[in-house]
Amino acid sequence: GRTYDAAGATAVVMDPRSADVLALANWPSVDPADLADASPEELMNHATGFTYEPGSTFKAFTVAAALEEDAVDPDTVFGLPPSIQVADRTIEESHPRGTVSLSVADILAQSSNVGAVKVGLEVGERKFDRWVRRLGFAEPTGIAYPGEERGIVPELDQYSGSTLGNMAIGQGLSVTPIQMAAAYSAIANGGVLRQPRLVVREGGARVAEPPGRRVLDERTATRVREMLEGVLGPGGTAAEVEVPGYTLAGKTGTAEKAEDGGYSESDFVASFVGFAPATDPGLLVAIVVDEPRGSYYGADVAAPAFGQIAEFALPHLGIPPG
Repeated sequence: GRTYDAAGATAVVMDPRSADVLALANWPSVDPADLADASPEELMNHATGFTYEPGSTFKAFTVAAALEEDAVDPDTVFGLPPSIQVADRTIEESHPRGTVSLSVADILAQSSNVGAVKVGLEVGERKFDRWVRRLGFAEPTGIAYPGEERGIVPELDQYSGSTLGNMAIGQGLSVTPIQMAAAYSAIANGGVLRQPRLVVREGGARVAEPPGRRVLDERTATRVREMLEGVLGPGGTAAEVEVPGYTLAGKTGTAEKAEDGGYSESDFVASFVGFAPATDPGLLVAIVVDEPRGSYYGADVAAPAFGQIAEFALPHLGIPPG
């Protein structure tokens, strides 16, 4: 947060197998002994109270929905023009390019907007809406923390012609960091969505593990997990982030902030959600940085923080390399 002079930032560290929250930090920090001068913004737990448009981190769910609906395979190739028109909206890539052909796996690794839109359009509005809700968006996760926000997902009858195109790239809907951590945990753990848990023991007694519900087929979760390794591999958007001995997986995101019915050209939310080891994840980290200055790309702002946390936490938790 400080490096990029951000308005706010949060990091959620979870065990994706149980959805136990291992650590949760917000920046700027407040002095618990002197809360009188703290603003409501400073007192907010960003992890549960900050709603934002997820941008490219949401593309993993677009791909998961398309796989579940048998609309695509990881190696399905799409011809991708430099931009795509969806009703009244032209959606472009974050960096200009010519026409290319990319597989679904490469679309995710390189974070192609045009590619993600094409994948989303293959799913269709009704099915896409069902998958977004099934993955826990538009509802509080139920974490035991007061004042949890639920985000905003448009109802089907509110869709305009461009809604599906926007939502496929994580715009036009809002989420919380804890929702993203929970939904990514379902990808990491083989397809089961669980209510994030803050407390394992209360008054000496063990708190019951919240029941999970299967939201993705195990094969789908595995395939998306493998594709998310490509984000941190050669040619991926976070290729420079590495932890020796561990294979990492995750997704970068950079979203323009919604304002006055449009989008800001100067205020962004940069984020990264990742997990490790990629084949059998024992650690998941979601990082969201509000209004970074200097660079605003998730790859620059949030992904390196994931690398630093993972480098410390993996050996600290005794998670073997892999």
